[in-house]
Amino acid sequence: MLAEALAREVKLLVLDVDGVLTDGGLYYDMHGQVMKRFNVQDGLGIKLAQAAGLEIAVISGLDSPIVEHRVKELGILDYYPGFQDKLPKLEELKLKKGIEYSQMAFLGDDWVDARPMQMVGLPMAVDNARPEIKALAKWISTATGGYGAVREAIDFLLTCQGKKDDLWKNWTL
Repeated sequence: MLAEALAREVKLLVLDVDGVLTDGGLYYDMHGQVMKRFNVQDGLGIKLAQAAGLEIAVISGLDSPIVEHRVKELGILDYYPGFQDKLPKLEELKLKKGIEYSQMAFLGDDWVDARPMQMVGLPMAVDNARPEIKALAKWISTATGGYGAVREAIDFLLTCQGKKDDLWKNWTL
């Protein structure tokens, strides 16, 4: 089935963090504290998705207070940090939301994302994902992780669902 047709059914987009919401880099300050870089266009895309009724969840392999802060700032209520095996949390989301896997999309970049990508209706990958992950994807961004790939994925979903044009009208005269 074409990615466009699969996208029309998506009610929940699940995101990985490192390499998807961030550029995957771990930046250390002189005190050994880790910093991460997020893209503001991805953030606005998440807010647009929420306004259009597309739910967003995050399952991360790492547990980071920086990510927790960003997720809260974006109003994402379903955040699951520190899960290398993401499948149990994906199942929990399915039950919590009362939806089927076919109504879920997952945007990933590395091997820890393989199992959830094999379960959802629309597996998605960022452009700089590992080759094995790109092979599982039915949609691949042109942007790399941390540089607008999340926004691109959301734009694709909202366009396929016929919601993007109405959102755009809210930003123009």
